[in-house]
Amino acid sequence: MKRPVGAESASVLIDEKIKELGDWRGKMLAKVRTTIHEADPEIVEEWKWMGSPVWSRDGMIAVGNAHKDKVKLTFSHGASLPDPDKLFNAGLGGNAWRAIDLFEGDKIDERALKNLVRAAIDYNQIKLKRKAPVGTRERVHKSKR
Repeated sequence: MKRPVGAESASVLIDEKIKELGDWRGKMLAKVRTTIHEADPEIVEEWKWMGSPVWSRDGMIAVGNAHKDKVKLTFSHGASLPDPDKLFNAGLGGNAWRAIDLFEGDKIDERALKNLVRAAIDYNQIKLKRKAPVGTRERVHKSKR
């Protein structure tokens, strides 16, 4: 069984991935990463599935992947999130996941992406609160503020 990669190591691996890409995809992934952290500085970086950057807070928020022709940002609970700015443009047929495909030359709507990230955090925190034993729910809720 593989040991999980620590947050500090994950950040280094994400830095290396961005550098390794060396083209517009690396720049796009770096911009997505920065915008995600600007949405909430408590977001944790992880490295999963043999080379995918993952951003989490109280559960997974999104996975970033660089493909040949795009950067894909997939939200694990995207189908449950409000998307008034219509950022999701991929994975729309699924029951849980939704994705944003970013192509060369695309501009990121930073405000809309930050709102989507914050909605994912809210979703995770509500889910966490529902799972908490009755006596600890208030304590869990207060500790997350």
